[in-house]
Amino acid sequence: MARYVYIISGPCGVGKSTITKGLACKLEKAVLIEGDLISAMFVGEEQPLWEEKLSIVWQNLSSLTKNFLRNGYDVVIDYVVEDEMEWFFRELRQTGFDITLHYYVLRADPEVLIERITKRGDTDMIPRSLELLHLLENKEENAPHLYDTTHKDPNVIIEEIANNITGYYP
Repeated sequence: MARYVYIISGPCGVGKSTITKGLACKLEKAVLIEGDLISAMFVGEEQPLWEEKLSIVWQNLSSLTKNFLRNGYDVVIDYVVEDEMEWFFRELRQTGFDITLHYYVLRADPEVLIERITKRGDTDMIPRSLELLHLLENKEENAPHLYDTTHKDPNVIIEEIANNITGYYP
């Protein structure tokens, strides 16, 4: 049986959490993996360098995804993807599972991101969010996967993603 993996990326304030939670709940048999929760597992005084931490987080995203797929679950991942997509897909391909990978890079107009982040009270996240927006929008490989959330209702976005049967890699 074919399984589905949805990776929802984008900067802070774009709606990743809302969309991934709604999408996971809409699917018949699915789990939601939040990359930020894995990243937050690092505690204690000694922390790895950012690159090492990111690598470990992605290794864990891969392991968790494979385990859930092996047990018959579709997987929804909420995490920022910068350069990891090719590696992640190769990792999943090695499993031999029949997988359709859906990849979306959510975006919104800068003013909307600032407004949403300010409403949440996370104003310290605004510079990083705008930096990520610029980075993710300008990556050539992301162009076909950009999805504008600026003036869209989250339920409409969830429906559109859930009903899209074509994946990232045919």
